[in-house]
Amino acid sequence: MKNLSEGSKMFISVMVVFALYALIFILFEDYDRAYLEPFDEVSDWHLLLFSLLVMAGLALLLYRYARHMDERISREQAAKENQMRRELTQNIAHELKTPVASILGYTDTILDNPQMNCETQRQFIERTNAQARRLTALLQDISTLNRMDYAAHQLTMERTDVSAIVSDIVQETAIALEKCHMTLNNCLPQDIIIQGNPSLIYSIFRNLIDNAINYAGEGTTINISAESTKDVWTFRFSDNGAGIAPEHLPRIFERFYRIDKSRSRQMGGTGLGLAIVKNAVLLHGGTITAHSVENGGLEFLWTLCRQYNLNHPFR
Repeated sequence: MKNLSEGSKMFISVMVVFALYALIFILFEDYDRAYLEPFDEVSDWHLLLFSLLVMAGLALLLYRYARHMDERISREQAAKENQMRRELTQNIAHELKTPVASILGYTDTILDNPQMNCETQRQFIERTNAQARRLTALLQDISTLNRMDYAAHQLTMERTDVSAIVSDIVQETAIALEKCHMTLNNCLPQDIIIQGNPSLIYSIFRNLIDNAINYAGEGTTINISAESTKDVWTFRFSDNGAGIAPEHLPRIFERFYRIDKSRSRQMGGTGLGLAIVKNAVLLHGGTITAHSVENGGLEFLWTLCRQYNLNHPFR
């Protein structure tokens, strides 16, 4: 029933009810009988035939209604998807425009001023390089989301050591953390093994840590922990930093949603990090929520299934 449309589910459900009614009518001559008894009157057969004809007529009407309902739902979904694609395309174009314009501006200035001194030229080249890196990060994030949206079935699910992945990320981000005077407490057990995609698992933790480094503020403490149940691991990622205003919390997982657009671009964010986190969690059969911490800061709580479920609704 999972792969059936809503109209088909309704049609089958109603027809099952009518089929049961017909079966009861055939097996029992009257509803107050508790035993089988063959029909001995012509009127019984006429009534049965009339019931079957009524059921066939209702079946035809229900089939047409179910088909129209499926068509309407399909049109609404298509319109919604088209609207989302248009908005996504507009957002991508807007995000690409800024680094491309900067790159063109710096390179045009260098080309138009051959006598520019070496120090200024080097500064322009460094800025161009930074914008090119930002553009590369944006394209990589868009590619990651597209893979999850349209080619999730091609992702390799394998035995993944989450503890080892997080340990590597802690080492990779050590310099950035030290520069911001931040402390990261990795309290994960050493035996977190799931059936998942290593690249997406890496993206979950790396994006959350990078997000905290960029926006939580200097001197912040980050805590990562996990608890195990029979089928899932529950992870907790929290910091005692600046936090997020309550009105922004419901939208932080949206693509290209920024609380402070100018500051986000200045910090090099693509606006897709938390969207990648959410989609990666959903793809692994989990759920994720975010809420403000009472004494300041932000906490993410999410689950990852131990075993990959091919029939998970997200797919």
